[in-house]
Amino acid sequence: MDFSGIFARGVSLVGGGALAMRRLRHGAPEPAWGGAPAIPEAKPQGGIPTLKMPTARGWDPGQTPVAAPGLKVNAFASGLKHPRWILVLPSGDVLVAESTQMNRSAESVFDYAMVSTMRRAAAMGESANRITLLRDADGDGVAETQDVFMEGLNQPFGMAVLGGSFYVGNTDGVVVFPYAEGASRITAPGRKLIDFKPGGHWTRSLLPSPDGRKLYAGVGSLSNIGDDGLEAEEGRAAIYELDLATGGSRIFASGLRNPVGLAWEPSTGVLWTVVNKRDGLGDETPPDYLTSVRDGGFYGWPYCYWGQTVDGRVPQDAKAVASALTPDYALGGHTASLGLCWVPAGTLPGFPDGMAVGQHGSWNRSTLSGYKLVFVPFEGGRPSGPPRDILSGFLSPDERVSYGRPVGVTLGSDRRSLLMADDVGDVIWRVTGDGPA
Repeated sequence: MDFSGIFARGVSLVGGGALAMRRLRHGAPEPAWGGAPAIPEAKPQGGIPTLKMPTARGWDPGQTPVAAPGLKVNAFASGLKHPRWILVLPSGDVLVAESTQMNRSAESVFDYAMVSTMRRAAAMGESANRITLLRDADGDGVAETQDVFMEGLNQPFGMAVLGGSFYVGNTDGVVVFPYAEGASRITAPGRKLIDFKPGGHWTRSLLPSPDGRKLYAGVGSLSNIGDDGLEAEEGRAAIYELDLATGGSRIFASGLRNPVGLAWEPSTGVLWTVVNKRDGLGDETPPDYLTSVRDGGFYGWPYCYWGQTVDGRVPQDAKAVASALTPDYALGGHTASLGLCWVPAGTLPGFPDGMAVGQHGSWNRSTLSGYKLVFVPFEGGRPSGPPRDILSGFLSPDERVSYGRPVGVTLGSDRRSLLMADDVGDVIWRVTGDGPA
């Protein structure tokens, strides 16, 4: 074990003592889920914030996540390098963006501990910077071939195909490339449509509008709560709208600390997103959330959370706080909810209309949360009940190791399955009904 690993272990021991003290002092809060969550009072953690993350181990041969009753799961593809996001092409081929948070130098003792912990958890390292094409030619639910579709990208994440164009959300902007249906590789140079500031929350998700005329992009903040000043956060913590005909762009909604997955609710035509909230206030404070996105809406960051609950650590703007919208549905504290897709009724047996959410899992609370693929039912265009697990079993029982971590999720080409990226197991999992094919 190198010094970084030894240091991370030492910090884990110190942090463990702090965690035990916090549990004794404050108890274990109830999970903050649903449309009216009970969010505990903020308990700022000061100079020793909670830091707890499992060591990345991966899956043993034959081992899989645990599928909910009535469902089954199999590896659609394995042997990838940190697969994060998925796009199913009209041909049925599947594209996977392989990328990760880049190694960086630490800026403080605690930052060194966090960087060391992230490396141990396989959440930071050398980014593959490529998109891989998977092909299941015989339709048996397992990809027979893996080929490089694009390489030399800059932390690619979101992808979209519209007509003869292929769009990539690199960390520093959206790039468009010429595309021919059925192509197995793109080597032509691209054209940048918009620049984004790299670093910090680095993922750049993409979602076309239903009419194909616009493209939406999620851009996260640089820091937790504007730690480097608000000037450094300009143009961040927002969802952008790109007009593909004119080349213009604008901020569609703001105050969203880290909006990652994007999806349309089809009966209303409303945009929804999942957002990762701020750290250092407690296990369930505040919760990550799933919300509809209002054109021009402001959702509070960095001044406040869950509506207009002020964060006293941040210099305030009373006018901004007064305009902050309350999200629709809490997803639990620090679950790192990243993946999002609309799941029509009948896709999976026993599941109505709703949203599937890939929860990457916590690193900053006393008891781990997330590490699941969950389902939120919808009725009348809105969340309508408690969540249900689709896949679980990504953690060892003692929470010391992770076999996998859920990220992006999308419908399979057969519309009767889900595909989910797992960036610790380096697998694309396929979920279907537990019946005859």
